Amino acid sequence: MTKAAYVPPKVWTYEAPSGGQFSSINRPVAGPTHEKTLPVGKQPLQLYSLATPNGVKVTIMLEELLALGHKGAEYDAWLIKIGEGDQFSSGFVEINPNSKIPALLDRSVEPPVRVFESGSILLYLAEKFGDLLPKAPAARTETLNWLFWQMGAAPYLGGGFGHFYVYAPEKIEYAINRFTMEAKRQLDVLDRRLGESRYLAGDTYTIADIAVWSWYGQVALGNVYSSAEFLAAHEYTHVQRWAKEIAKRPAVIRGLRVNRTWGDESNQVPERHQASDLD
Repeated sequence: MTKAAYVPPKVWTYEAPSGGQFSSINRPVAGPTHEKTLPVGKQPLQLYSLATPNGVKVTIMLEELLALGHKGAEYDAWLIKIGEGDQFSSGFVEINPNSKIPALLDRSVEPPVRVFESGSILLYLAEKFGDLLPKAPAARTETLNWLFWQMGAAPYLGGGFGHFYVYAPEKIEYAINRFTMEAKRQLDVLDRRLGESRYLAGDTYTIADIAVWSWYGQVALGNVYSSAEFLAAHEYTHVQRWAKEIAKRPAVIRGLRVNRTWGDESNQVPERHQASDLD
């Protein structure tokens, strides 16, 4: 018997959690679900995050800034367990009303400044410390072109391809085909650009590379979704060259370990409060 086609109701209503592995963290309303004050450490910057592709953008950025000698970039990295709903606490929602990691509180200024959305955090830190973002107008604009490209493109890779290929409770051929096609198109966009220059904005490593590598570089290297073979990622030779080069950077290696609670135990640093935590 052929399964009846789904007919959307006139008005959608929320009846029960759905969506596979992460269904418990999805709901159609915003705001806190419980009262809880976030911890605060001694460092100038307080980061509340998890080592997802969005989360590692910020820990990589902070480790790169520290490697460049910016002592003011010292940070406490507190673990937010999104599977347990930490992002819906009153303290977290106060910093990020969108209840998504990462979220940053800059306590080096008075009053403290909250920064949410990973791209905004990268831009804020680059401007605060005057690094990893070119000052020349053309180079700065090219960097921001690719930073905002990532902001707009990644939902198709994560919420689209990643969700239906890995996390959805059932494999839907149309959805997987649709988002795989888009993921490969995006990889081709990057491959063509990286065939022209060493890094996305030119010859200099910038916040654009940090943002894009955290998603697409890791996908190309097989570190996210275990989909490198499915996407034939080896065919994107310029992306591979770029991804492997960035993966060797000491600050990237350190940043990937912060707020990580899975995989090889030697690479797990659930919380980071000082440089020696990564020794």
